[in-house]
Amino acid sequence: MSSNTMRRRLKLIGTVISPILAMLSGCAGQPTTTFEPFTPEDLNAKLQSGYTQKVDDFLVIVDASDSMDSTYLGTGFPEASSVDKFSVAKEFLRRMNQTIPDLKLNAGLRTFGFGPCLSWSFTKLNAPLAPYSAASFQSNLDSVECSSGGSPMGKALQEASSDLQASQGNVAVILVSDGKQAGGEPREAVKRLKQQLGDRLCLHTVWVDNPHGPGQALMGILPVIAGCGTSSAVGDVVSSAGAGDFVTKVFLKPGAVEDCSTRDSDADGVNDCDDQCRDSPKGAKVNRAGCWVLTNVLFDTDKATIKPSSHSELDEVVQVFDENPGLRVEVDGHTDSRGSDAHNLDLSQRRAEAVREYLVHHGVAADRLTAKGFGESKPVADNESVEGMSLNRRVELNVMK
Repeated sequence: MSSNTMRRRLKLIGTVISPILAMLSGCAGQPTTTFEPFTPEDLNAKLQSGYTQKVDDFLVIVDASDSMDSTYLGTGFPEASSVDKFSVAKEFLRRMNQTIPDLKLNAGLRTFGFGPCLSWSFTKLNAPLAPYSAASFQSNLDSVECSSGGSPMGKALQEASSDLQASQGNVAVILVSDGKQAGGEPREAVKRLKQQLGDRLCLHTVWVDNPHGPGQALMGILPVIAGCGTSSAVGDVVSSAGAGDFVTKVFLKPGAVEDCSTRDSDADGVNDCDDQCRDSPKGAKVNRAGCWVLTNVLFDTDKATIKPSSHSELDEVVQVFDENPGLRVEVDGHTDSRGSDAHNLDLSQRRAEAVREYLVHHGVAADRLTAKGFGESKPVADNESVEGMSLNRRVELNVMK
């Protein structure tokens, strides 16, 4: 064999072996760092205060490619020097795990990269979806010991469809990565995952890289494509408060809003579902719609002179003003549909002004009252019956903000 042939063969062997050696070196031992002790926020207190569980299943997808071997220079770990991004990603997940409150969940774990760290696959299901416990999740996380190879993020997201096939509840996918050189069309994979799970899916990304890293944009857009979720930089979610906020957003939701049929915001006796005037002042007598209406303020036909029989109700209005010192009111006059529009508008205005004048004469400051006529423009009943027309001939007191 000639010397030139030998050199060509040695060069070929070197070309084949060098990438394998590089992968092996990436797997051969991540730098070890002692992170500061972590005290998790007690989110069980939130459960006791009304927060409820919003996720049934969660799948964590961790970037175990060789780009995660590089040194982390971001925020969140002032005690750590020369620590690699892969170790930072695992430390974040350890803290997240410690922060999850007492919930009934199923959890799974998947990694992506290539080489011996992933059993020579592009993505590996390290732990299929199974009942969650903090101990079992940490054990599964500890089994992910190294990172190597490229970054087939899209492949991992595609396989997540199978991982979550049996899920029947709400799902959170937590993707932890630097977002660099992400192959496998992760955007399209998220779209397909969304088609599969619909509104049950929320995608939360945690970006682990140095300032201005090129993968941040991708990590930010994926939750948008999913239509639900959050994007965070790892440095913002590793403190006790930061991890607590992250876990709250992923796993919890505020307690259900009280049904309006059982709530009466202004304590006027009409529930909020039916109350058209939710700011009635203390002591005001309201109608079935929750509005402060003077039901017994009567006028002679086509007149704006208040009858004496109405004085007692107006005196009660004066008392309401006394009990509510900051109260300001617009006196609104309304008529039925008999007569022309112009006539009814003028009549309603004069009746509203008559009520205002009575109240001012009996001690209510003039600057606390205005008067406005609406004619027949705002009926509360039909004008086809005597009863309906009587309901439309009314004076309302509307609280001014």
